[in-house]
Amino acid sequence: MKGILLVNKPIGWTSFDVVAYVRKLIASAQKVKPAQVKVGHTGTLDPLASGLLVILIGKQYTKLASSFSKQDKEYLVDIKLGETTASGDQETNPEFYSSYIPNEEDIDLVLKSFIGKSTQLPPIYSAIKVNGQRAYMVARQGGKLELQPRPINIYSLKLLKYSYPELKLQAKVSSGTYIRSLAVDLGKQLKTGAYLTGLKRTIVGDFKLEDAINGDKLNYTQITRHVKKLQGLE
Repeated sequence: MKGILLVNKPIGWTSFDVVAYVRKLIASAQKVKPAQVKVGHTGTLDPLASGLLVILIGKQYTKLASSFSKQDKEYLVDIKLGETTASGDQETNPEFYSSYIPNEEDIDLVLKSFIGKSTQLPPIYSAIKVNGQRAYMVARQGGKLELQPRPINIYSLKLLKYSYPELKLQAKVSSGTYIRSLAVDLGKQLKTGAYLTGLKRTIVGDFKLEDAINGDKLNYTQITRHVKKLQGLE
């Protein structure tokens, strides 16, 4: 089997959990060892995030992972103002930051200031490798990290709903943009503090969440029905 499988990753699963599960299902059905089945993904989603995960099956397709990972992405983003966390999301405990309540005009102005090319400091609780170790593993052990800013491009940030302290955004961004860092930076600009409370990836390049199958309902039959092949790689 080979091709592209669009999966709606459930909250609580790691991206590798999905890859390993797909590999196991295919190996079991084809009566081979899991190590003989090539499966990868095109961009990590944190365990607390949900949404579109592009799974690549077969050697021809897993070789394309790096090119797919460079595609633009779209997210639905939930943020809480007034508090911060060490991880920038709900993995660590929130702490009070400010009681200031910005109005919708304040938020719109700050969102507009983020549009365009800039640099962004990745969150310390991320999958970036530092000296051969995943940053989040070092951070969870209380280690010190020195991450470097990376170039990003934010195409649009649309305010969908605001009722203090909660706000919901639609974000269209380049590859390499960390939404957790965006939430934290937004809180700094608003002088309220902020952290990410929900994240759903809806688009990766030309792939859409509406075409994905639910990760917690995956089976071999579902995979065979939904796996897609690219022209020239049939």
